[in-house]
Order: sequence, then structure tokens, then C-alpha cells
Amino acid sequence: MTTTTATASAAGMIRMGELAVNRLGFGAMRLTGEGVWGPPDDHDEAIRVLQAAVGDLDVNFIDTADSYGPNVSEELIAEALRPYPEGLVIATKGGMERPGPGRWEPNGRPKHLREACEGSLRRLRVDRIDIYQFHRPDPEVPIQDSMGELVRLREEGKIRYIGVSNFDVDQLEQALKVTRFVSVQNHYNVAERDSDPVVTWCEERGIAFIPWRPLGGGELDHAAARNIAEAHGCTVRQVALAWLLHRSPTVLPIPGTSSRDHLRQNVEAAGLELSGEELSELAE
Repeated sequence: MTTTTATASAAGMIRMGELAVNRLGFGAMRLTGEGVWGPPDDHDEAIRVLQAAVGDLDVNFIDTADSYGPNVSEELIAEALRPYPEGLVIATKGGMERPGPGRWEPNGRPKHLREACEGSLRRLRVDRIDIYQFHRPDPEVPIQDSMGELVRLREEGKIRYIGVSNFDVDQLEQALKVTRFVSVQNHYNVAERDSDPVVTWCEERGIAFIPWRPLGGGELDHAAARNIAEAHGCTVRQVALAWLLHRSPTVLPIPGTSSRDHLRQNVEAAGLELSGEELSELAE
């Protein structure tokens, strides 16, 4: 096996504005209940996962959202990690409502975004959110209206940096006319590459690209990844994460899990080196 007992620092660093983080983060969505609804089945293990990620494995970027639970993920982060260690960056999102388990509805109205941001400030128990991401464009609300409210929140000191999520290139160009932002978070992994143009767009502008569902869930069925995993004596998921780290220096994967064992396996992918030939096989 060519992986090492690596921590997130083995992935190198990426800058978002004045913030610098290790280029393998943690996505906190899966710390909630089934359907991303309600509390986790094992509250204490969720706390231990967060503490192990930050305390043992050098993870210093955590991604969450008010809609995870809803509210549960943010509350767990504060419970597990406050007082927050120096250098830890927490990015959260607003702009989605949760009428029930497995249900997601966009709400980009300025009033909603303000209320969502202020709720996240309370739950995370911070005075300012490091990176606040607009969760998804709302077809009923012009992008400039939603982004304009985030600019006002930033001017008020409630947000340090703005990010966006689930945007295509045209929408990114619209948003960029309103304000600069430091990150884009889209669905992307070795088996699902519809956001390839967005990755390129981000790399050209020095904007972090944060792939959600980086391990693919049930869609991660890639023959080359299976063969490479067998050759390295590692898991397909580790190959998938290593591919993302090799894909572009702007990519910041955020694999999530509710298990400390899976957490360690995910982070070890930072130490997996893929050859040029293997990367070519994965690109096909």
C-alpha cells in the first residue's frame, strides 16, 4: 500500500482570501440523522469524530449548513470544538429550507438569508462566520438580490468571506458582477464530472472549488478506480479522494462520515500518490 499514515496537512494548503487551510477538509452533513434530518443515532460518536478530525488529523476546514438537521450539524460543531482552536475555518451555508426528511427547497430571499445567517451565528457561537455560502440559486429570486444581501451581511461584520454553491458558470459570472467570493461548492467526483467547466473557471480565478459528495455515494462505480485501489492496496474511496487532490490545486475535498475509522481512511488519502498513467486512466 502506497498510502502513509497521513494527516490532512499532507494534502498541502489552499488560500481563501487571507485564510489558509489544509486541502482536505471535513463535511459535517453526515453527522445528522437519516435523510439529513434530526440528531445522529450516536451523539457521542459524532462529537468524537469532530474532535478527532481537528485534534488528531490536522483538519482545519469544516463545511456545514443550517439545513443539515436542520441546525443539528452546526450545534454539534460548537459543542465538540468550542473554544475553537486558532486556524480552524468553519464554512456554513444558507438558502435552503427543510420541510421534512430528504426534502430541500431553495429560498434565496434576502430576508431569509439574513435570518439564516443570524441563526448560524447563534448556533456556532461566533461573532463572525469565516465563510458564508449561498446554498443554491433560487429560481424565484434574482441572483443579484441574494448576493447583495450577503454583501450587506459582510459589511456589517457578520461574514468574513462569501462563497456560493450549486452554481453553473453563467450564474457564477452573474454573481461575480455583484461581489468577489472565495469558494464554489458543487457536486463533483471521479464518476460525476458535470462541473468540470466550473473547476476550470475557479482555477483560472484562484477561487477554491469544494466538491460535495466527493466520494460519490452510490454513483462511485469506476472500473479504473477499482483497479488502481487493488494495485495500491487501498480503498476505492481513497483513490477517489486522491484523484480530486490531483485534479486541480484549487480543489478542496470535504469527505464526510459519522465514523472515526472512516474518517481516518479518508484523511489517509492525502498521502496517496497516483502516477501519471493512473491519472490518465481515471480521466477516461
